[in-house]
Parts: sequence; structure tokens; C-alpha cells
Amino acid sequence: MNVLVTGATGYVGGLLVERLLEAGHDVRVLARSRTGAESRSWASRVDIKVGDLMDPDTLPEALEGIQVAYYLVHSMCSGDDFAERDRRAARNFVAAAGHLQQVVYLGGIRPPDAPEQANSKHLKSRAEIGEILRTGLPTTELRAGPVIGGGSASFEMVRYLTERLPAMIAPKWILNEVQPIGIDDALAYLVAVLGRSDTLGVIDVGAEPLTFRDMMLKYAGIRGLPRVIVPLPVLAPKLAALWVGFVTPIPNCLAVPLVEGVVRPVVGDTSRARSLFPNIVPMSYGNAVSRALAMTEAGEVVTRWSVSGGDPTPKVQLEDREGVVREVRTRLVEAAPEQVFRAFASLGGERGWRVWEWAWEMRGAVDQLLGGPGLRRGRRHPEVLYPGEALDFWRVEEYRPPSVLRLRAEMKVPGTAWLQFEAIPEGSGTRLVQTAFFAPTGFFGWLYWYGIYPVHKKIFSDLVDAVAADAVDAADDGPVALAVKRATG
Repeated sequence: MNVLVTGATGYVGGLLVERLLEAGHDVRVLARSRTGAESRSWASRVDIKVGDLMDPDTLPEALEGIQVAYYLVHSMCSGDDFAERDRRAARNFVAAAGHLQQVVYLGGIRPPDAPEQANSKHLKSRAEIGEILRTGLPTTELRAGPVIGGGSASFEMVRYLTERLPAMIAPKWILNEVQPIGIDDALAYLVAVLGRSDTLGVIDVGAEPLTFRDMMLKYAGIRGLPRVIVPLPVLAPKLAALWVGFVTPIPNCLAVPLVEGVVRPVVGDTSRARSLFPNIVPMSYGNAVSRALAMTEAGEVVTRWSVSGGDPTPKVQLEDREGVVREVRTRLVEAAPEQVFRAFASLGGERGWRVWEWAWEMRGAVDQLLGGPGLRRGRRHPEVLYPGEALDFWRVEEYRPPSVLRLRAEMKVPGTAWLQFEAIPEGSGTRLVQTAFFAPTGFFGWLYWYGIYPVHKKIFSDLVDAVAADAVDAADDGPVALAVKRATG
């Protein structure tokens, strides 16, 4: 079918586009920024239309020839008037999309005893948008609770609260039941309803209900983290949301609706979903958490990095999201990618780490005392590496000349650490990107990382400068002269 996806650069929308393409559909995406859409892995396989639901003049072209549209947009972080903005966007869409065979909307489960959900502006707005769409267009509305997947706001809130706080006093409403759903199951339902009769109407979807407290404790159990959570009748929802925004990297504009969504029990009736889609059996919350953690460990470090392009001024970015801390440093180097790659691929072993050698040696000695490998393993070859081989207290996880080298730390640390270098062609030179990743285990992992950050900040900044200087030397002198320089120190 010819399918339009709005909100395609969001969390659910971005994953849905890939599923629709796999199913053989022709996909068009509506995006406010062409650059944002073109950065996605599916960009070359979709038709990108630049437009905005708040600007009705941009919608006819985006909807031309479309049979089914997915409505996956919201304005939660646009300010206090987000509900009014969402209403305007939905009405603009209804006015322009009268020819559609079907609209698929992902809303939120509404408590059966309080359909207006007066305590949650977020859920009330989601329900209102569903009503606007159903009144004006043949709409299938899937209603879901917290979506659990690597990178989803609900999962990240649980992750950060549980990882960072060994013990917590929490409002008694964390004992209310909610109905989470794994991201894979949410996507399966979104694809399954495509092309079905518009009489489907509203369908609640989700796994077995559990309390928000149990969500945190199950996460802690999977991670092997002992946690104590004591419910007390304290903290108003908005104050609790502000506290979540303080403890976690989740912005308050998302933390507030997430917290408000669990102030009352939010459990739907999933019997229609089971009847209509018997082949979809939602995985348990625990399995969804395990899958999200496994996917993060296997792929998140590789695919999520940030580059400040085009500016030769040294840049440092410190990010803390999705359970992984990232220190990103970039330099624009007047050298070829092969020369930049050779400069960082020859680090370690007898050559050492170019800067602060005494600090590297001390860290190696401490690691040996703790039972780790230290620096004694050295390296097999002065310049060439193989994936999987040891390099001092690192393991080569990816070696892809002339672009990427990623090392995974095997030293004793309360978490998992990586050091990655990339050589990216840019203009007449190369963008050198050096990223230190750390996925901490529990509270002491976070304490360890931020405790040593001032030291890391200096060492890693000097290291990227040294690598850039070596690459420039190679460009000026050639590989033979550089080899002599290295041999003589």
C-alpha cells in the first residue's frame, strides 16, 4: 500500500518505517526537517516530504496518492499550550486527509473508572486527539501503556531511577498497576492493523499489568542490583516529575506526563486485541526489558554517536542518555583518512598512549592489583590489529580500516567501557571523532564515572590532540619519516 508516516523521526515512527518497508509497502514520510529524515538508515528507500501539521498548506502534497496514514505526532515539549497545538494539528490533518482509506493512531490507555483522566493533561490530550481523528476519518486507534524498548522514554525513566538510586522513598501511587508493552509488540500491532476494516475502532494493547514499583524491581533483578523501594504518601505528582527530571536525563516536558500517567491505575481491556490478532502474544515486561538491554549492549554503542561537523574549533560533548555516558571529541585534521586511522590504530603496546603515560601506567598497575590484565598484554603488531585480539587492557571490538577502531575495556570497572575512534572524510581533510562510552552498573558505576571525569576530561582531550598531530605529521613527512619519529620517541 501507499503509506504515509507522520512523526517518522520519533522513537516509534522511526522503527515503524523500517517494519513497513520490510513488509513491502511504499512509504512516504512527513518531516519538518529534510536533514533529520535523511539521516535515517531508511532515507534512500522512502519518499520524504517536508511539511508541518501546523501548516495546512504543506499537507495536500504529502497526502497525494496515499491510502493509509499513521498519525504519530505530539507537541508535549512545545510548551504549556501543547494540548491546543495538538488539537490544531489534528484538525488540519482531518481537513486535508478526507480521501484516506484508513488512519492509524497510537494513543494511551485510559482508566476505565475515569475516562477524562483529569489528573493527566497528557493522557487527556491523547484521548482528545483520538476522538478528533475518529470523528473525521476512518481511524483505528491503538491504545498502549508505557512502551518498553531501548531509547523509549518510559524505559529510560525506569532504567535511570533504578540504576542511580540504591534506595528510594517513593509516592504510594507507584503501587498502582500499569500495562506496559514491548516496542516489538507495539510495532507488530501497528503493522497488523494496516488495511483492516475501519470498524476496528479503539483497541487496547499491552502485556500483563504490574505496578510501577514492580517495573523497577524487575529491572533491578535482571541487572543484579539490590534495591529498596519504600512507598510513602508523599510527593505531589508534579514535584515527583521534577525530581525524575533532576535524577535522570529525561526533560521535564516528558517526565511530567510519564509520572502523571501512573498516578492512577491505568489498565486496559486487551480482549479485543487478543481476538483480532491471535498471532500476536505480547512478551512479558521482564522479557521486554531483557531484550532492550541486550539490544543496547549489542548495537547502541555502534550506531549512536554525535559529531559536530564543519567547525575546526575543538569540540567536547558530554551526553548521558539511554544508560550510556558519552564523551565525544572531534577535530578537523588536514590529513587523509588513512593517515588519521593509522595514527590512532597504532596506539598502545610499546608505543604507549602518547600522553600522560604515567597515568596510563598507574591505571594499569591498579588494574593488575584488582585482578585485571593491566597493560602487560601489549599488542601483537605495531600498527595492524585484528578484531577480537587484546591490546593492553582493551579488547579490539571493531577494526575497519580506514574508518573505525573500537576498543572494549577489560580493566576492572563498575560497568562496561569503550573507546572508539573514527576517521570521516570532510572537505580536503578528515574529521577525527574520539568517543569514550561508559555503561555504568548501579549507583557506584555512576559515582565512579563522574568522580574521575575531571581526569578523563584532560587525558582524553590531550589524546585526541596527539592523534591529530600524528596524522598531520604523517601527511607532512610521509609514513617512513613518521615511523622513524615513533621509533625514536
